[in-house]
Amino acid sequence: MDYITPVVDDPYDFGMIAAANALSDIYAMGGKPVIALNLIGFPNQSLPLSIMEAIMRGGADKAAEAGVTIVGGHSITDNAPKYGLAVTGFIDPRRIITKAGARPGDALILTKPLGAGVITTGIDRKLVNPDLVSLVTRIMTTLNKRAAEIMQAVGINACTDITGFGLLGHLREILRASGTGARVAASRVPVLPGTEDLVQAGAVAGGTHNNYRHLRDGVNWDPALSKEMRLILCDPQTSGGLLAAVPRENVARLLAALQQEKEVPVGVEIGEILAGPGKIDVVA
Repeated sequence: MDYITPVVDDPYDFGMIAAANALSDIYAMGGKPVIALNLIGFPNQSLPLSIMEAIMRGGADKAAEAGVTIVGGHSITDNAPKYGLAVTGFIDPRRIITKAGARPGDALILTKPLGAGVITTGIDRKLVNPDLVSLVTRIMTTLNKRAAEIMQAVGINACTDITGFGLLGHLREILRASGTGARVAASRVPVLPGTEDLVQAGAVAGGTHNNYRHLRDGVNWDPALSKEMRLILCDPQTSGGLLAAVPRENVARLLAALQQEKEVPVGVEIGEILAGPGKIDVVA
């Protein structure tokens, strides 16, 4: 179950983003989402119900794209819009992908660029142009469905989706569960255009700073790495991509398959799993 407050101004787009975001946990474990319930809070005394209708229509259309049937739900009066889904899916118990399977030598593969949290904060502060709004909306409304299917078919050792704890926070969850460390090459991490400029302009959510502080004992930062990039690596994502630990022998086949898919924005090797006590070495 996951629900969020609006990250874009268009209610239909917000509904699609919230639905895609809620479906990601099922995809990250290699499952197939099947049914869902709407969860919505709405200020019906201050906003027209047509806005709620557009939000729910966006969610329904994105669920339909995923092959998911919305079978009901619940709404309450709230002081600000909130929307998401409670999702039920299925998986073969012998093929569950967890965070605990990463092995030293595995490659780290990321399937969406970072920057959504910074950009949506910039949208709220009227700092973002329409082209960048359109781009980040396309990224956030892209399902992780095909990326997950490809990963299942090729074979991976561990996976998580990148959401509120940012790239490094969710990577640390994999490392703790697997008893390993990792090295991330910041120069190889895909970042949406304009993100660093927005960080310099102060478009940084409170959650980004919280993530950065939380990780201070778990990350060895390269002194050459800019403060902007450090924050981007800790930036909370809405409907972010999948981060997978992939056996070295499967990497070329996985990347080739991901990059053939038009709906998968990116498939990039950003680092590797190391033997170690759970620390992350971030190099420039």
